[in-house]
Amino acid sequence: MLQRRAQGATRIYLAQEKACCKLFYTTDSQPAEQQPQDGINSFISTDVSNPELEFPKCLAQEDAISLAKTSSNLQPSLQSIAVKDNIATVGSRTTCGSGILREYRSPFEAGVVRSLRLHGSLVCGKTNMDEFGMGSHSTHSFFGPVSNAWPLDKLSVGGSSGGSAAAVASGQCSVALGTDTGGSVRLPAAYTGIVGFKPSYGAISRWGVIPYANSMDTVGILASDVSSIKKAFWRIRRHDPRDPTSVADKAWDRLASGQENSFRRRKKAGMRLAPALDMFGIRIGVPLEYNIAELDSGIRQAWRNCLDMFQDRGATIVSISLPNTRHALSTYYVLAPAEAASNLSKYDGVRYGTRDGSADGSDGSLYSRTRGKGFGEEVKRRILLGSYTLSSEAVDNYFLKAQKVRRLVQQDFDRVFATPSGLRPPEQFDLKDLDESIPMSSKLGPTQVDFIVCPTAPTLPPTLDAVSKQTPVDTYMNDVFTVPASLAGIPAISIPFTLPEAFHSQGKPAFAGMQIIGQYASDNTLINIANIMMNPRRTESQGQSAETVTKEYHKQNSSKQEQNQFPPIKEENPVSEEGGLQDPFPQGDRANLRIRKIKIGFGIRKMQTKGPLIRKYFQPYREVTSKRESEHFEPLARNVPTDKGNPERLPKTDKEVSKVLEDSLGLWKLQNR
Repeated sequence: MLQRRAQGATRIYLAQEKACCKLFYTTDSQPAEQQPQDGINSFISTDVSNPELEFPKCLAQEDAISLAKTSSNLQPSLQSIAVKDNIATVGSRTTCGSGILREYRSPFEAGVVRSLRLHGSLVCGKTNMDEFGMGSHSTHSFFGPVSNAWPLDKLSVGGSSGGSAAAVASGQCSVALGTDTGGSVRLPAAYTGIVGFKPSYGAISRWGVIPYANSMDTVGILASDVSSIKKAFWRIRRHDPRDPTSVADKAWDRLASGQENSFRRRKKAGMRLAPALDMFGIRIGVPLEYNIAELDSGIRQAWRNCLDMFQDRGATIVSISLPNTRHALSTYYVLAPAEAASNLSKYDGVRYGTRDGSADGSDGSLYSRTRGKGFGEEVKRRILLGSYTLSSEAVDNYFLKAQKVRRLVQQDFDRVFATPSGLRPPEQFDLKDLDESIPMSSKLGPTQVDFIVCPTAPTLPPTLDAVSKQTPVDTYMNDVFTVPASLAGIPAISIPFTLPEAFHSQGKPAFAGMQIIGQYASDNTLINIANIMMNPRRTESQGQSAETVTKEYHKQNSSKQEQNQFPPIKEENPVSEEGGLQDPFPQGDRANLRIRKIKIGFGIRKMQTKGPLIRKYFQPYREVTSKRESEHFEPLARNVPTDKGNPERLPKTDKEVSKVLEDSLGLWKLQNR
């Protein structure tokens, strides 16, 4: 009785919504299997209503005026958007690419869709996808596989947001919404040559998004250029009280402003000297663990060229180590199926889903036949896997251990990023897990970075025939570079990068996806970095190299160094040939050390000093690459601009000098045990 009342209320609500439509795309009421399809099967349905919206009553007058102006001056790229079919919209079916939801119509629309329509955008259709987002090639759909845009129509489009990516790549829309759980937005973007952005977890509302794995699901954006990504993200980045994981506006502003201010301070000096070096002062991390044996040679060379481009624009390339990310893929395929098994338990044909027509209780079962016919093979496989990992005999060995590894992956990212996340306390490096080729900047660990650059996928898109012959494990390997950022909840963006001509082949794309990863809440800065990389270099100061700008910068700041009364920094390498730090207390320096004042109280020692010790300790950082590293990353061995010689790094107060001496004494004693 209650179900019939709810269905009746839903029909009345939909009839009222359709009556007040501002724009309504109609098709004949046909069975789901007979819906008209485009050549690449990117859309499931186009009968999406866009009813007129009233501004929320709680909206301030200034915000309402701003929304009205934005709607009237909407950019052409945002006038018509496509939405992945697991995001609820009014009037149209929301199927998740599954047969069990092939006739489901939501009585409400998702918060992210409403935010876009409040700014004047219109939904043009619902895009095809892997069933419930479970897949890497958009082939596990009840409505058929998605094909790539011509001339790559025989290649995989990626998944699970393959329909959204194909719609953008084929020109059917300029912006599309997708969902990213383990790379479902970035992988299709890499395979189709467009831009795919996964924001920080909690930045965009998930209310109205049918979940796959709640702790990793994120609404992502796909577009043909980075500027459209930026405009769309600005419109949908807001707090939603209906989503318990949505970050409050004040908290987001505080976290984002901290990330942006840190970025501006390092970039400001270089922009004054040479506007062409628009990345001067930025440190780019290159994870050694991502240089796997399965990485395609053409993508590896494109990775090198991408690092060269960053370097030519003034960025500093730093090798980093993320030791726990090698367990990220196995961790993901334990946690995600476990959450999926819980989320999909409600699709039984009684509460949600389409019944198979059999009578209740036939053969002694109520809904097993409905679920067996409604779910695809990949969904069944993951439900079984998740149910097993949550069972009493396996939960300790699989699920709980995977949660601990996930926390270790988060700690790896927090350690390598120069700016703390703001959600967790700062982490220190665990030196025993670091790769031996990583140079140390101090006893606390190696140099920290602002962003991480790596390939989006280890291979170029395979053919659809090859995908059909792959085992599930082979398919899961495509997510090896995208899963770590999803586990950590940090933003990442995939941009197309041209392959070297020597690796061009017939029937394969001439581009590869390069992924840029940032710290939590650095979404705006990350988008700006991607926009710089996508745009050609400016012509001002084109002839100046990064090394020239570095020398000019130190020359202009030499007066500040004299004011600090510290000796000039020597051009020496603090890293020994064996890869470790040299003794900061040679015999001569210890003899010449002059301590002016020592005050001891409550276990705190304050010192004020000057002399050869300070000059020796604050030597400029210079990377020493091992043979193993130089074979694969030649740009790392180049002399790149760093902040060496910057007087702002020298200690100025008694507290800072005391910290330097304590660190040096502790390190020397440790090395001479």
